[in-house]
Amino acid sequence: MNIDATFWVAVSFLIFIGIIFYFKVPQKVDRSLNESIDKIKQDLDNAEKLKDEAKNVLSEYENKLSKSKKEINLLIQKAQNEAEKNIIKTNEKFHKVVENRKKIAEEKIRQMKTQAIKDVKNSSITIAIEVAEKIIKNSIDKKKLDKIYLTSVEEAKKILRNKTI
Repeated sequence: MNIDATFWVAVSFLIFIGIIFYFKVPQKVDRSLNESIDKIKQDLDNAEKLKDEAKNVLSEYENKLSKSKKEINLLIQKAQNEAEKNIIKTNEKFHKVVENRKKIAEEKIRQMKTQAIKDVKNSSITIAIEVAEKIIKNSIDKKKLDKIYLTSVEEAKKILRNKTI
């Protein structure tokens, strides 16, 4: 029998397969693959859990963001209302101050007018008395004139005092 090279390759292959099974290489490979598969499943489960947690966190932050936007809008609206109220109050105070100043100015004008009328009356009385004195001095005797003058002046003063008071 002539043994050729294919025979020896087949025998070597069978010995190689036997050694592989003897050292339990397929079981070790199977165990290693199963461990890798289990690890990958765990990683996928963890990734799924993390994905769900991330969705929950995202929805929480979106809710917080929408609440924050609502609160900001409320704060802005309150600030605008407060500003409008302050403007109205300031405007009312301004008008009251202007009205008070106007009343004070009108009162001062009335007082000045009254004082001016009194001054004009006093001046006209003084002028009338002086003119009367001159007329009387020029037209009547000195003694009679003094008597008339003194009585007239006293009467005029009494009458004018009564009118001004």
